[in-house]
Amino acid sequence: MEDEKVTLRYNAMEVSEVLDGILESSAYNYYIKEDEKRIFIINNSIIYDELPDGFFNDLEKGEGDSLIVQKSNAPPPTFYNEEVSPKEKKYPVARIGKSDPNNLQFEYTLSGRAVNVVTREPVPDLTIRVKDMDRFVITDSAGNFTIQVPAGYNKLVVRAMGIASTEREVIMYNDGNLDLLLEEGLQQLDEVVVQADAARNVEDADTGSEQIDSEASKNIPLVLGERDILQVAKALPGISSAGEGATGLNVRGGKTDQNLVLLDDAVLYNPQHFFGIFQALNPFTTKGVNIYKGAMPVEFGGRLSSVFDIRTKNGNVEKLAGEGSIGPVTGNLALEIPVVRDKSSLVVGARGAYADWILRSLDEPSLNNSNASFFDGILKYHHKINDANEVKATAYYSRDAFSITSDSLYNYDNRLFSLRWDRKISERSTTAMVLGNSNYGFGIDFDGQANTDFKLDYSINETEFKYKFRTLLNERNTLDYGISAKYYSVNPGSIRPDGNESSVSTILIDNEQALEGALFLGNEYKLSEKFLLDLGVRYAFFAALGPGTQQRYQEGLPKNESTVQETITYDGAEVIKTYGGPEARVSARYLFTPDFSIKASFNNSYQFLHTLSNNTTVSPIDTWKLSDLNIAPQTGYQASLGLYKNFKENEYELSLEGYYKGMDNVLDFKTGADLFLNENVETEVLQGEGKAYGVEFLAKKNRGDINGWLSYTYSRSLYRFDSEFSEERINNGDFFPSNFDRPHDVSIITNYRFTRRYSMSANFVYQTGRPVTYPIGTFRFNNADFVAFSDRNEFRIPDFYRLDLGLNIEGNHKKNKLAHSFVTISVYNVLGRNNPYSVFFVTENGEVKALQSSIFAIPIPSITYNFKF
Repeated sequence: MEDEKVTLRYNAMEVSEVLDGILESSAYNYYIKEDEKRIFIINNSIIYDELPDGFFNDLEKGEGDSLIVQKSNAPPPTFYNEEVSPKEKKYPVARIGKSDPNNLQFEYTLSGRAVNVVTREPVPDLTIRVKDMDRFVITDSAGNFTIQVPAGYNKLVVRAMGIASTEREVIMYNDGNLDLLLEEGLQQLDEVVVQADAARNVEDADTGSEQIDSEASKNIPLVLGERDILQVAKALPGISSAGEGATGLNVRGGKTDQNLVLLDDAVLYNPQHFFGIFQALNPFTTKGVNIYKGAMPVEFGGRLSSVFDIRTKNGNVEKLAGEGSIGPVTGNLALEIPVVRDKSSLVVGARGAYADWILRSLDEPSLNNSNASFFDGILKYHHKINDANEVKATAYYSRDAFSITSDSLYNYDNRLFSLRWDRKISERSTTAMVLGNSNYGFGIDFDGQANTDFKLDYSINETEFKYKFRTLLNERNTLDYGISAKYYSVNPGSIRPDGNESSVSTILIDNEQALEGALFLGNEYKLSEKFLLDLGVRYAFFAALGPGTQQRYQEGLPKNESTVQETITYDGAEVIKTYGGPEARVSARYLFTPDFSIKASFNNSYQFLHTLSNNTTVSPIDTWKLSDLNIAPQTGYQASLGLYKNFKENEYELSLEGYYKGMDNVLDFKTGADLFLNENVETEVLQGEGKAYGVEFLAKKNRGDINGWLSYTYSRSLYRFDSEFSEERINNGDFFPSNFDRPHDVSIITNYRFTRRYSMSANFVYQTGRPVTYPIGTFRFNNADFVAFSDRNEFRIPDFYRLDLGLNIEGNHKKNKLAHSFVTISVYNVLGRNNPYSVFFVTENGEVKALQSSIFAIPIPSITYNFKF
């Protein structure tokens, strides 16, 4: 018995009452044998001196001579013979709860948390199954689980990728808690490209969800040898970009600004370096990303297309560890530093580029004075206060600076901070409190030969608070609910003369402010073992705030200077305009068999934030614009339906999913629009409708010497801008393809392991050429030559395809080494395909000539040295 003291005071009480008080908070029961005046203390169980009511089946006579057998109303007593059980066990038998003769049930609730025994990190997506029964549960992102287990003796089978398979014996006397301390398995994570729970794709109710582990990018050959989970994401169905060198991702026909990218709960506005060639995430500090492109969790909102929920590793709480790499243009280093043993740790990551030497080595005089560099750093502190409280804090900063011409220096940066407190209120309830701040900005320093030097800048800042709860009502109902609030502050841009001799005039655009909030409630309801329903509702609210000025235009007329009706001035914190409405989150899963399911989902969203850009790439002068009096929020809905099948004990996965998306108030620009430093930008943009639809196919092999996946997407992304006024109409008001409409998209990722030290990988991509607008003729007017263009996006550039190859060579696997290393040799664009990124036109000697720009037109070899200790 535990060495615990209980101090109580009794006077003239029955012995049974005294024992009830003493043993109330323990797992012990007692039995009084009055004839011998002896008292027995029993661990968990009950001593019976008579069989409980209903122990034997009651027989009743029915009609005629038939007998009706009635089932017992109480479970039988639990029998476990300690003497005949194996003496040597890795884990002792876990006795859960305390038997209560007044509350005997056929099954009880077992809750707990799965934790890595070495790192003390939670183990998500762990399958816990009751042996010899079709009953299982999967741990959440914090490692928590709750499962209904039959009364009495049971075996729990615990399995997950990277975790040693384990069986735990439990005896269920009542509801109780069991934390699982798990050891890492012998599987090498680099054998799996996209890592997930073995049956998660079939068993969850989510449609269009993907998980990528940072280790998955280790064996995929990418440009200049850089690991990049966002590039890996582009190899999955439904996710693409406008082309090489294009920043941002297009998910299921949505614009790049319709993705919510989170790094440890804080928004990351620009997750890529150098126009999308590199990710702005340190691969050695990044744990992985959960992508939601269909059924979006109820806590997320504010974007129409997707959520990229990126998580940073928790540090090692036992010993110092690190990982790094040295490549042709970048160097990475990450350290995991224990602060308080077994309780807290610090993760420090730094990464930088030294690409200037490449530009200077090119045989091009105009690039001799060019430079291009970037760096990013991350700091994460993780502290486990006790079994019920855990705190995480993350700080991140990145900066890009480049100058391709000798007179302009471009720079842009991201800064964010997040603080999260996870708390376990009870065995059935947990909470998470999150505070985050994000800032994104860019600047241009122009130093020309004339007196036109200037400095230009732009920034957006947001602060968010979120408080969410998760409660297990019973074995069938789980509630997720909470509140979030966000404050925006936008500097729309300014330009100032640089130096006393500059003739540039100062332009300052008024700042913008806004509040965005939401209430959300979701219920995961398990109707049966086969049918799972996830219902949610979210109410989104937005208020544009002063101080500021807004133009009101005449009703029924196009917005321009001549139709301004009045100019309204708003004081500080005065409400300019409010928007909002309910958002649905509905998804369902039906299991035909344990490895075959059908899923469906529907959701709608509001987006109060927009990007203003007339380029297909996210350039440094793309700006974010808040909804206001004249620019309404974007709205959209999406419906999905899919089939999911696993084979050969989840070694193979197949999925086929279709979707349809409708959008309203999407933004585009008028021909020749001037968007930056425009006080009345609403006169240059249009708002119309959009639609996107498609079918996604994925075939994946998760294990073995040969593994990888094949993805194919057929999709369309179309927009329409119609008006009775020609200046607000595009392509005569008909639907036309978006800049990133690529009907056919194929990706093949293959990895082959020759030995434990040598492996080879290949990456093949094919995409339909993206739309482009061509000149179709010339005409002369007032003694000047002009070009007549086709309808917008009427033509397409040539199709895109690329093959990449890589060879991974690991060092020897001796246990006692200062550091373990491996070398990656890769060739990007092996075939030397001159894939055009864009086509543009110039006039020479009265003739219009077509030219194309390409990012990588030749094979790009690289070698990267990686080490880990």
